[in-house]
Amino acid sequence: MKIAKGLIPLLVLIFAVSMIIGCSHSDKSDVEGVITNELDLLKNLDSDTAQKYISYQELFPDATEKTELSKEVEDVFSLFFEDFDYKIQRIKVAKDKKEASANLKLTTIDAQALAKDYAVSHLENAILLAAASSSQNTEENSGSLEDRYLILSELLKNNQYKTVETSCSLTLSNQGTEKEEEWEIRRTHELENSLVGGLITYLSDSDLLTPEETLTVYLNTLKTMDLDQMSNYLGLESLLNTSDDAKASIASALVEQMHKNFDFKITSSQIKSYQAAVEAEITTFDSNAILTAYQKELEEYLASPQAVIDGSQKRYNHSLELLLKSIENNTKTLTHPASFSLTNDGASWKLQDDGQVIGAGIFGTLSSTPVEEELSPEENPEENPDSSGENISEEN
Repeated sequence: MKIAKGLIPLLVLIFAVSMIIGCSHSDKSDVEGVITNELDLLKNLDSDTAQKYISYQELFPDATEKTELSKEVEDVFSLFFEDFDYKIQRIKVAKDKKEASANLKLTTIDAQALAKDYAVSHLENAILLAAASSSQNTEENSGSLEDRYLILSELLKNNQYKTVETSCSLTLSNQGTEKEEEWEIRRTHELENSLVGGLITYLSDSDLLTPEETLTVYLNTLKTMDLDQMSNYLGLESLLNTSDDAKASIASALVEQMHKNFDFKITSSQIKSYQAAVEAEITTFDSNAILTAYQKELEEYLASPQAVIDGSQKRYNHSLELLLKSIENNTKTLTHPASFSLTNDGASWKLQDDGQVIGAGIFGTLSSTPVEEELSPEENPEENPDSSGENISEEN
């Protein structure tokens, strides 16, 4: 059969195009296979693959300690990728077959919501550590790398996060020869960040928590503090930190009043560069009402013959009992405005307060004990235990 001469160039062109398309399709299939093999391992919760793409230090580069991580920490990324999925949308191979690129649609958990929850939990822990160490500097108590991953682990175990879709681009390099291609995904910071839904970017955002949200964490954490923590953090050692049993009872009663009545409402905020001023209304127990009730009871007692008979030590002990009774019986609250200053140090917003401002706002006129120390008769040689009321006015 003869073929027209005019058809020969056309057949050659068709054959060439078919060869090119065939090779191109083969190359794309190879690239797709490499991508699929790698990302399927993430879907199957392979911890080694997760560690290959996302280094532990990448999420928390400022962690204070780089210790050996526990098995629980190693499983954090497996928890993160439980809902991970992907879809390859486009693959492009360079003519020289040395490089290829792909566009993907990724499905991950809502990394921004996770990052905000982490920031809240991390700040709470730092504040409580500061309270335990008598330091108001939460930056000194940022925690080790392990501590931070344990927070993530708890959040991922206890919270249900929505999924979000994001776009992702990745690049592959051909590490093989012309006859035997060997495609490998380039591991970059952008790819790491994309695979975790932008978590790296969110965690490094100094404005992840607003000044109002930051202050809310500080004040809410105060509600959870016990007597020792509150004494350390608020700097109220003279009132709350004592080895005297009677005073310890008074301190415990005040903290109980705080737990029962303390609340707050943020009313406004203003940000200027790295400084923020937040206005709030603080509700707490009415320290003036407590003192008024105490003074009334005390004056009635001191005017009685029993106060003369008791002597200075018993009068002092009874005054503590009266104060404790006034605190325990109090039901009145007081709401007053309060101003707070915060500074953004480039990592996050931090409250600028040595604890005494907050302490005065909560405990009011009871920031220090209203009962003055008096020497017992045994310690005061000038007082005669059998004396009548000649010294009572001086002691009062």
